[in-house]
Amino acid sequence: MAAKRLSPAAIVALKESLCSVYWYKADLRSFLSNSVSNKALVGSLNWGNYKRQIVADLVDTLTGNQDRYLGDLTKLCYEVTSISNFSHLEQLDGGHQKARRAKEAVEQLRQLVEPHQDKRKDEEEFERRRKEREEKLRSNRAVREKLAELNSRFMAIAAGTNPQNRGFDLERLMYDVFELFDLDPKASFRNVGEQIDGGFFLEGTDYLFEAKWQQGLIGVEDLDAFSRKVERKLENTLGVFLSMNGFSPDGVAAHSSARPSIILMDGADLMAVLEERIDFVTLLLRKKRHAAHTGNIYLKVHEITR
Repeated sequence: MAAKRLSPAAIVALKESLCSVYWYKADLRSFLSNSVSNKALVGSLNWGNYKRQIVADLVDTLTGNQDRYLGDLTKLCYEVTSISNFSHLEQLDGGHQKARRAKEAVEQLRQLVEPHQDKRKDEEEFERRRKEREEKLRSNRAVREKLAELNSRFMAIAAGTNPQNRGFDLERLMYDVFELFDLDPKASFRNVGEQIDGGFFLEGTDYLFEAKWQQGLIGVEDLDAFSRKVERKLENTLGVFLSMNGFSPDGVAAHSSARPSIILMDGADLMAVLEERIDFVTLLLRKKRHAAHTGNIYLKVHEITR
């Protein structure tokens, strides 16, 4: 998962902050040596040069290759925005003015990088939990045996010739998938005027579930109907639509243009779960996050696992 790069405005604010928070180059060098893991990079700077040029050389090196130095760049921004005591500047001639300038520079940087830092923390936490779920799956023999059983059932369903029976069997299979991953599944139920194939609960959100196994792609009409079912429920309700053979581009586009209320799965997603290439919870949460960030409700499993 690629981390978001520092914006041009944040780069300028970082340079201004570093020039302002430490008046003497010796203090600045000590701060940088403790903030940047690459000590050789700090040592290679021309410390006989003007302070502003030293800062520009360092930041330009870090931002010029963010794939390599993103960790150092992120830590440096964090350390600068953590500075709250400017008494070392207030003791100098014109100290109040120097301290005020430094505070303003640090605050500007903080406003520019805090959303980035929060997003990075969210991504790191998501990645940590994903690895925990993968390890849990690998180490849980009973779960893997159940997945093998479900995979065999799925193959038998796929070999069936009765479309109606295949649809019912798929619903029952998905109920067992939800149950296996502790998602408190609900079986198929009927409200007044509408049929729901099932539902489950995950991390504070109720999900309605619908599954179709038909020859063609699911289009706008079916997605509209399911979306209306979801929108009639409480605000913290989302929908998951499984179409074994996928969705039409116009249907996906129509429901990716506004605030998404449904997430789309296809047969490739289900096979990836049953074959232990990804656990169902990680699959769903990645699709949900992608929809929230981009509006695209149809993230393909190969884009997650590649």
